[in-house]
Amino acid sequence: MNLWLVMLCAGAVTFAIRLSFIGAAGRREAPAWFARLLRFVPVAALSALVWPDLLIAHDALSFFEPQLAGGLAAACIAWRTRNILLTIGSGMLMLWLINWLTVAP
Repeated sequence: MNLWLVMLCAGAVTFAIRLSFIGAAGRREAPAWFARLLRFVPVAALSALVWPDLLIAHDALSFFEPQLAGGLAAACIAWRTRNILLTIGSGMLMLWLINWLTVAP
């Protein structure tokens, strides 16, 4: 029963937070500094999701992982071309290539 209560409360708090932004959307203008900061939210959220998978392997920080090389290759391609499909493809190709080169037959 406690688990259901926690889930219900967490859902209600999440709903209230989202509703507060939707409800206040037309009534008040956000300050300019806050609007500028909001541009960085998607980048920060994506970074928080991606970087741990690139850097942490087997519960330890590691800079010699194929995922990191693939991620860095994808980041370079994204920075230079701004092409999503090329970015995904190059990152996957680098990951597969490094896995193929490092796995012993």
